[in-house]
Amino acid sequence: MNPHVTAYIENAGAQQEMMQAIRQLIHESVPNATEEFKWSRPVFRSDKDFAYLKTAKGYVSLGFFNFQKLNDTQNLLQGTGKDMRHIKIKSIADINSQLLQEWFKAASV
Repeated sequence: MNPHVTAYIENAGAQQEMMQAIRQLIHESVPNATEEFKWSRPVFRSDKDFAYLKTAKGYVSLGFFNFQKLNDTQNLLQGTGKDMRHIKIKSIADINSQLLQEWFKAASV
């Protein structure tokens, strides 16, 4: 666990619980995932960057690099970037563990 990522999450206020749950889910889904702190946010990588977390007012933004690898049948991904998309998680109940595990695994390869 990267201490800069831990500090970011510990200072996330109301979003702390959501961020801790997502972080744990990432490490359970991608056992070889490492953490970096760049672009002022936690970034998760295996061979390359695959996801990031960012606090925002009232939600956590969970972003994915190379989103084309994800099976987004519910059209949850937002954004217009060439290679990145994100979802907004507003509560712990919004965390769809099964879907996110699939996405983390797909994005990390």
